[in-house]
Amino acid sequence: MTSNLYQRIRQHREGRFDGFTRKHGLHRLVWYQSFGSMVGAIQKEKSLKRYLRPWKINLIERDNPHWDDLSLDWDRDPIWKDRPELP
Repeated sequence: MTSNLYQRIRQHREGRFDGFTRKHGLHRLVWYQSFGSMVGAIQKEKSLKRYLRPWKINLIERDNPHWDDLSLDWDRDPIWKDRPELP
């Protein structure tokens, strides 16, 4: 759970935190959910931790069957940044 997903992705990619993500070299964001309140996000995070791995895999694959990195371009410059202006 985070209030700034962009920042959290960058921190994990840079290996700033010890723990599961760093230990296993995980750098792809394959699923996330937005909430209107921190309370709701915390409740959801706690409930997800109770589910077994197969259920979590089904959750991911329902919306992201190829396990694409949903944050692939979030921390990179836009592709058009160095292009000259179009006439």
